Amino acid sequence: MKTERILIFDTTLRDGEQSPGCSMNVQEKVRMGLQLEKLGVDIIEGGFPIASDGDFEAVRVLATQLRRARIAALARCSHEDVARAWDALRPAASPRLHLFLSTSDIHLTAKLKISRATALQQAREAVAFARSLCADVEFSPEDATRSDPDFLCDVLQAVVDAGATTSTSPTPWATRLPRNSLPCSRPSGGACAASKRL
Repeated sequence: MKTERILIFDTTLRDGEQSPGCSMNVQEKVRMGLQLEKLGVDIIEGGFPIASDGDFEAVRVLATQLRRARIAALARCSHEDVARAWDALRPAASPRLHLFLSTSDIHLTAKLKISRATALQQAREAVAFARSLCADVEFSPEDATRSDPDFLCDVLQAVVDAGATTSTSPTPWATRLPRNSLPCSRPSGGACAASKRL
């Protein structure tokens, strides 16, 4: 019987420093990242390399120093973001590219000003490009819990087909409970095939 293992994915070095007064310089991020590895964290998201030279350098240095934990870098679903993240991760023993794109209609129309079809294409192409660089590619549909479930399943299927190895469904609104998280289900019935393959 296969035993499932819960992996700890820590975003302190990226998301955690968005709190007022909590930003870290490169040396502080490296020191924190090494401590997280000592604690046994499985995956450490080092930063968002396209956002600043400091984030790029922090991810690059962590990529050279972490040996047990996987090091992840965040990127939007664009060629430029993915390439910059990969440049920072390149020296890592266990790199992970973590791509994200909003999938809720409110984000697509008001924030990104793109259609569902364009979002689907961007996600698919960015994940395929990321996978051509790195064997470990995570995709996160931002604002997933406010997304149309059928469209969310279509996006997840597209990114899995393009090579994503992991998917997470972040929500800034804390509207998801474990009992209704996975598998991704369609209102029309049945589970999203992609959720069974991840």
